[in-house]
Amino acid sequence: MASSIADAVIEQGIARDALFVGRFLRDLSEPDKAPLYGILPFCVIPYFSLFVYEANLKPNHIDPAVRAELSQDAEEIIARSRHSLKLFEDTHRWIAGQIDYFNNEILPAHSSHFLGNTRLSIARFLETDLGIYCYDGRIISTTHSATFHLGIEPKQLLTAGGPYLVALFERYGRFFRKLGATMDSGPDTFVAHLDAHKIDGGRNKRAAKYYARVFNGKENPAINGLLVGFQGIVNFADGLVAADTDVRNLEYTAFKIRYMALYTVLASLRKLHDDANYPLSSRSMGFIKSIIDSPEAQAITVRSAKPFRNTLMHYNLHTRLDVSKVNLGESLFGLVPEYFPDHDAQTFGTLVDTCIRETASALNEWAAG
Repeated sequence: MASSIADAVIEQGIARDALFVGRFLRDLSEPDKAPLYGILPFCVIPYFSLFVYEANLKPNHIDPAVRAELSQDAEEIIARSRHSLKLFEDTHRWIAGQIDYFNNEILPAHSSHFLGNTRLSIARFLETDLGIYCYDGRIISTTHSATFHLGIEPKQLLTAGGPYLVALFERYGRFFRKLGATMDSGPDTFVAHLDAHKIDGGRNKRAAKYYARVFNGKENPAINGLLVGFQGIVNFADGLVAADTDVRNLEYTAFKIRYMALYTVLASLRKLHDDANYPLSSRSMGFIKSIIDSPEAQAITVRSAKPFRNTLMHYNLHTRLDVSKVNLGESLFGLVPEYFPDHDAQTFGTLVDTCIRETASALNEWAAG
């Protein structure tokens, strides 16, 4: 019995994510959403990579033909994209490795590609190497953070450009289609509720100057660049993923995206706060503490609830969970009270929403300097 319930959770989780992707693409393909085409995919790609990566690790729960859609090159890119969601919790890079990757790969690739191209040296101060994407005035992504999460090596991405991305995304599409994704029917995703006129992709900056004046100031440009990425992740979860929906009753995948975004940012800020190798200003430390020490953040990241996060990420139930508590008919399988005894799914949805809003507000204020 336990095995069949555990299997059902895996299979339903995979199916729910695949169906969400199909409906997301359907809603994004509407003509009035055209201004969103070039930006939203960069915001969701690490989550879609997570869905592909984890489903691909469950050969007993998916059709073998699904796995055949991924080339070795695509699998490697998807793995890097999926692991980018760990931020400072990445056990291969940690904070130091992420800073090195940002400093030694992302920054130089963009600067060498976009700077020094004009023949007039007097006009070079007008060149930019950082694109900032906003929705309703708040950062949701940048060209640097998009590169960080795509999983494609920066130089290769900038050299190969659009056709390479299109071919990669087509592989994603075929994979999800064979998992059951369809654009034919089903409820709206958050995309249907977005106002495409609120998107702004025209804020181009010189990265060195921009990173020197946000978050922790000129002493930590790479950390600042990564924190801008955190800022975009949380603003996206806050301002877009729950657009015009009841946060107490979000469907499985929408909740999952918001929860994973919040959890990984909170955990990464905790690691930055606790690591003496990266001294931050008293102002920066104050903002981090206000974020990670809030009652909502403490409740969400409590150590005993780590298996809840792991189930959302990996689809697997914790081996010690009493499977009689699982309710396959609920969006979150009835798991919330098992890991958060003071909450049911609805009140926990409100708790997560409050924490996302407060974290986004603090990050935006901190970034403003």
